[in-house]
Amino acid sequence: MDTQSIRLLSAAIAIGLGAFGPALAIGLIGSKATEAIGRNPEASSKVQTMAILAIAFAEAVAIYALVIALILKFVP
Repeated sequence: MDTQSIRLLSAAIAIGLGAFGPALAIGLIGSKATEAIGRNPEASSKVQTMAILAIAFAEAVAIYALVIALILKFVP
């Protein structure tokens, strides 16, 4: 296996694993936010604000993984 193949494989693993965690977290956040709004509809604005904030933080982790994968692919 040459170095280019190893770099591409490591980039694929980085973005694959780096996207799996945030995707799972976003699913759980959405599920629990929907459950919370269903139980207490009066607090929907507070729950929605917190859910959007938590989703943004989870999405930031996926963006970090993307940056690492791009660095592994393009920087020699």
